[in-house]
Formats: sequence, structure tokens, C-alpha cells
Amino acid sequence: MIIKPHEKLWHINFAEIWQYRDLLLLFVRRNIVTQYKQTILGPLWYLIQPALTVIMNMVVFGGIAKMSTDGIPQPLFYMAGNICWFYFSNCLNNASSTLTANQSIFGKVYFPRLVVPLSLVISNLLRFAIQALLYIVLFLFFLTKGANITMNWTVLLTPLYIVMIAGLGLGFGILISSLTTKYRDFSILLSFLISLWMYATPIVYPISMVDNNSMRLLILANPMTSVIEAFKYATLGQGYFSWLALGYSFCFMCLVLFFGIIFFNKVQRNYMDTV
Repeated sequence: MIIKPHEKLWHINFAEIWQYRDLLLLFVRRNIVTQYKQTILGPLWYLIQPALTVIMNMVVFGGIAKMSTDGIPQPLFYMAGNICWFYFSNCLNNASSTLTANQSIFGKVYFPRLVVPLSLVISNLLRFAIQALLYIVLFLFFLTKGANITMNWTVLLTPLYIVMIAGLGLGFGILISSLTTKYRDFSILLSFLISLWMYATPIVYPISMVDNNSMRLLILANPMTSVIEAFKYATLGQGYFSWLALGYSFCFMCLVLFFGIIFFNKVQRNYMDTV
């Protein structure tokens, strides 16, 4: 085996990543097993986290703030936004510590470094799938109760929404991971930024309640807005769906991934000397 430096910073050797697919699956298994190892409830936390978050949203935003949910039952409305946001924030948080958290492995053996953040995206996809099952159970429950909820043909685009969420989380994650090797401030700032970003995304409120045009454009500039709104529209029949907005988010995702890969490839060449 001959190990050669990358000729171009934006280059991704997909053949090499596929060659290390067994290692990728091993990392996926490690991420799932170790996360809740030595816990009493184990994987049940996948369901407890969104359930408790939805209850808190119902109390604070639905009960105290009296925010509208466009006629959608509050548990369904909040769950739809939260499961998408959890997937994005988990991918972003996990991928952002790729280089610093795995420095002991990277310093001893060679393998494509992108295998690690990719494994995090895949393992978080399992969590998203489990939480999506809870969402489906809630959907069926309220459907039998006669709630005004209807799926439409855009639900077929759900795999695209998932890819876009994963791509945004991965792109921002590896970009921040690359910057964190030299500037540790980003790791401290990240949790604060994610909290602010969540409130800038229509998770606990519908975008229809934003009347100010300038504020509405600012919220739509958030690449996660159109994806979450499209998911709500597809599964609940209420929300904001726009091909133009989805196209913007998709192009934004591609741009973030492009620059993330460039910085990641550049940093991984000599980051062991810095970290």
C-alpha cells in the first residue's frame, strides 16, 4: 500500500473510503454502544429526550407564550421540528470534535480521516429513525382523533430532507473541527451558537406568524428553515414549502461541504503538530 498526500485540497478519495467500510461500520457500532453504556435506560434515552423536550415546549411556548401552531396539535408540531433539529445538532456537535477527540488514534495509524465524521452522521441517523418512529406513533394517534393533519406527495422528498440535514451538520462540523485544532474558542462558542441557531429556526413557532418582511427574510436565510418547514408541510399539511428555498438550502449545503472538506484536508496534514 502506498500512502500519498492529497494533490488537491477539495479531493475526496471515495474508493479509499469504501475500502475502509469495515472500519466505518466499526466506528458506527462504537458510537452507538459507548454513548449510553453503563446507563440504566440505555437506548430509551433516544425517546426520552424528544419526549421531554416536546413537553417543555408545550408548557413554555404553547401554554405560557400562547404561540400558534397553525392548528396542528402541539405535540406533533413540536416533535416534527425537534427530531429534525436533534439530528442536525447531534451531527454538528459530534463532527466538530473529530480531530481533537480522536488525536490519539490519528497519531498512531493511517486511515481516511473522513471516516470518523461520516460514522457519526450514520450513527445519528439511527437515533433519528427511532425518534421518527415515535413521531409516526403520535401522528397515527392524532389522526384517529380527527386532527386536521394530512400528508401530501412531498413526503416522498423526505430522504432528500434527511440528506440535506446530514450534509449541513457534517459540513459545519468538519469546518469547525478544522478551526478548533488551532483556535479552541470555537469549541466553547459552539454550544452557545447552536442554542441561538435553534431559536432562529422555526421549530417552536410557525414561520407564518412572522409578519415583518425583513425578519422573515432573515429566518429564511437560515438553511435549516426551509428543510424543517418542508418536512412539516410534507407530514402535517401545514408549513412553508418552496422549491426556491429548498434549492437555496441545497446549494448552501454543497458550499459548506466544499469549504469544510478543503479546510479539513488542509488541517489534517499537520494538525498533530498543533493539537
